[in-house]
Amino acid sequence: MKALLLLPLLGCLASVLAAPSAKVKWCVKSNQEYRKCLDLAAAAPAFSCVKKESTLECIIAIKAGEADAITVDGGDVYTAGLNNYDLRPIIVEDYGDQNSETCYHAVAVAKKGTQFGIRDLGGKKSCHTGLGKSAGWVMPIGTLVSLGIIQWAGIEDKPVEEAVASFFHSSCVPGATKGSKLCELCAGDCSRSHSEPYYDYSGAFQCLADGAGDVAFVKHLTVPDEEKSKYELLCKDNTRASFENYKTCSLGKVPAHAVISRKDEQLADLIWNSLNEVQNFNLFSSEAYAPAKNLMFKDSTKKLVRLPSNTDSFLYLDAEYMSIIRSLKKEQTSGTASTAIKWCAVGHAETSKCDTWSINSVTDDSTSIECQNAPSVDECLKKIMRKEADAMAVDGGQVYTAGKCGLVPALVEQYDSSLCSSSSDKSSSYHAVAVVKKDSGVTWATLKGKRSCHTGVGRNAGWNAPMGVIYKLTRDCQFSNFFSSGCAPGAELNSPFCQQCKGSGKAVGDEAKCKASSDELYYGYTGALICLDEDAGDVAFVKHSTVLSSSNVDNYRLICPGRDTPVLPSEYEQCNLAKMPAHAVMTRPEVRNEVVRILLDQQTKFGKTQTDPMFRLFQSENGNNLLFKDSTECLQEIPAGTSYQQFLGSEFMDIMSALRQCTTTIPDLEKSCTFHSCQEQ
Repeated sequence: MKALLLLPLLGCLASVLAAPSAKVKWCVKSNQEYRKCLDLAAAAPAFSCVKKESTLECIIAIKAGEADAITVDGGDVYTAGLNNYDLRPIIVEDYGDQNSETCYHAVAVAKKGTQFGIRDLGGKKSCHTGLGKSAGWVMPIGTLVSLGIIQWAGIEDKPVEEAVASFFHSSCVPGATKGSKLCELCAGDCSRSHSEPYYDYSGAFQCLADGAGDVAFVKHLTVPDEEKSKYELLCKDNTRASFENYKTCSLGKVPAHAVISRKDEQLADLIWNSLNEVQNFNLFSSEAYAPAKNLMFKDSTKKLVRLPSNTDSFLYLDAEYMSIIRSLKKEQTSGTASTAIKWCAVGHAETSKCDTWSINSVTDDSTSIECQNAPSVDECLKKIMRKEADAMAVDGGQVYTAGKCGLVPALVEQYDSSLCSSSSDKSSSYHAVAVVKKDSGVTWATLKGKRSCHTGVGRNAGWNAPMGVIYKLTRDCQFSNFFSSGCAPGAELNSPFCQQCKGSGKAVGDEAKCKASSDELYYGYTGALICLDEDAGDVAFVKHSTVLSSSNVDNYRLICPGRDTPVLPSEYEQCNLAKMPAHAVMTRPEVRNEVVRILLDQQTKFGKTQTDPMFRLFQSENGNNLLFKDSTECLQEIPAGTSYQQFLGSEFMDIMSALRQCTTTIPDLEKSCTFHSCQEQ
């Protein structure tokens, strides 16, 4: 009996231990920062303070649960996101007064009257904010290496720090090895903390102002307004410019400093709410702790903004910054890199087809296609961005999102065989249509309150076109106010738009229900039509060819705004919701040419004109439209340099711009890719 009584007590104790701390344990790295943190804790008891010797020690402490949060720059956001720490940015500093400004420019500053340019820095004395920091190390050293100004053959030759030490006469790089040339100009212990007077932005500028260094690598907001007339910026074209020209004379844009923490949404809520509730204390001022600056937060911060919940370090830093930081770490070096392209498949059926494709692509003991897989298109796009995969074919709505994330269209599906051998650059397109059963009595005028079948959330014919039309008519972003229920794979599981989904057909424990993959039987064009056939919905939103190619075509009718009565499926050109761009293969810019080369070669072997039955690229055995649409006749190259906006066309871009007025229609991936002002795709 006593044992039984103990069980609920142990359960309560476990829940108490599992609950997040009522206080936010903020990690600081210097005595001045500790003083400010203690003052904050006195004004806002939700905070307590943990002092460590360096940012890395704070990152380790947060990982271990000894601390909860710290504000760091992009270089440290990168480090914190590595697998061994697995932290993520949750809140970002905003430096804008009226408009949001969540990035800053890295600049090289020299005293006016000194007669050197950026290509003349060899043998000069340099001041840096800190080793591994964005404006003071990653951007300037990355730029100098990429321009060939600093000669560095890579990590196999020597560490980049050695190349930098050989290039400059002497330096102050807080955090570098004590006693090295990189610490020679420092005024203190060369630590990456405020105990080094030349640490951080203000410290690096002071190093220059004191005459210790010839150039300082800082952010564009560092130099006080009253001092700017005495200094100039060094531009990448070897000229100089005044401070007001920082946008055109910078080393690059850098994502703002961010608060990092563990991947725990409850903890993120606690940190965000605690910061928002701070009163009678200025988080963004270090005046009381002079001469130290930028304690806990940058003094130039105007406000804090919360990041979307799925944002990780990579999505926050964006592809351009990541490529620079990787180039300095030489992470890409691999002796025997595969020449195959890695295709990303969604769901079991696509993965199975991809594996068959990979096996058949083997020639001379090497394969042209390797397979990766993910549970959704967005997760596949993330893999492509991270270089874990290279390419996949997606519909126009997903082209839009992928383009916002920096990917580019490489090839387009062509559905008209007569154009496959043509030199015409006429791209394929299709019409988005609304399908009802013959004699159902459903018209566009009576559509409200009915059940709907969609190909998937964010997809063109199945979501963007119909919801765009409905939004223009109703100006209501709550589409559940229009339809009573439906199946839109990819929606939240508790949404009305998952209510009618079928899943994989299992009676219980069906994890595939409402998933945006072929594992959900109502997913995609054919799935949406099956949803209508099986009376799970009253209308299906698909492409016109889906209806025309159906064996039940005589049982369907099309409805559209402006028409009182349904029409035959063959009349799709007169009764549709929009003309849509064809599906396209999306990839990273730097591998675009290789993806085009390999895929054009693959379709000569496995395309529609090939009689070899061993594998069909545009045919699906265990599902429909796997990897490519089954109606694809061939893939055609999209001219190099074509942006996603140019590919999609102005009409479609207008539809997406209107639909994006509804924030609920923006995929989480797109929100993360377009969150801050550095990301201008």
